[in-house]
Amino acid sequence: MGEPIAAIDCGTNTIKLLVGDPAGDPDGVRREARMIRLGQGVDATGVLAPEALDRAFAAIDEYAAIIRDAGATKVRFCATSATRDAGNAAEFTEGVLARLGVAPEVLSGEEEARLAFDGAVRGIGPDLAGPVLVVDVGGGSTELILGDPATGPSAAHSMDVGSVRLHERHVRHDPIDVVEIANVVSDVEAALAACPVDPAAAATVVAVAGTSTTIAAGVLDLPAYDRDAIHGQELAVADVQRLVGRLLGMSVAQRRALGWMHPGRADVIDAGALIVSRVLGEVAVPTIRVAETDILDGIAWSLR
Repeated sequence: MGEPIAAIDCGTNTIKLLVGDPAGDPDGVRREARMIRLGQGVDATGVLAPEALDRAFAAIDEYAAIIRDAGATKVRFCATSATRDAGNAAEFTEGVLARLGVAPEVLSGEEEARLAFDGAVRGIGPDLAGPVLVVDVGGGSTELILGDPATGPSAAHSMDVGSVRLHERHVRHDPIDVVEIANVVSDVEAALAACPVDPAAAATVVAVAGTSTTIAAGVLDLPAYDRDAIHGQELAVADVQRLVGRLLGMSVAQRRALGWMHPGRADVIDAGALIVSRVLGEVAVPTIRVAETDILDGIAWSLR
């Protein structure tokens, strides 16, 4: 067994931890996730809200204890969209450093693409037909990464459309109404029109991160969210689109009542599902793969 490592991915909605060595002992890997909504209000205010920082620091305190107990000495903390956009990012950086002894890295678009692609492709396996498009819908941004399984990304782009960002920007009704749907779709279509990565060029599409894996759980009609049952599944694009339509017609309370829906995702999945739907509207393949491995796993691999 290799030396334990600790990888942390802090996004707009979720902060995730991987402790262990996924290459040396996959069964010894521990994964944790907390819905902290770090990006709460960032699109409107430009700063991280005090209550969002409190939620983040509480989760990081938990993670620090887990890392100490595991004896992990190699730690990498990567932060994405919310801390890129925030005017008070220094407060967040100082809080992370005090708790973990490492500063958060705000990833460049190129590094974020490389890590996300690596995590997704390694997790699914070497049988993927290239070019592979990895679709990573986050809370603040959506990454499209096109590449070859053997050589890595050849093109990548981060679009400023995410589930939290667009929900907060446009949605005022529960359930979302037709005008709000149109406004979200307009933002996504504008982002896709400006995106240099062509989804139609992909021979294989791999969807990662919580919005997509939650939608997969719904398509699979799981009684509860089950990481093992979701990972690697092949889904028909038509089935995904039908599930998106179903989610848009539900209230937040109805979504929360679904066994496979995390309550911290139920409010913003309307915008997230629309992003997934519009991206899949651009692909030329009838099915997609879904991976539970993502940028967090890429961060872990980078520590080996």
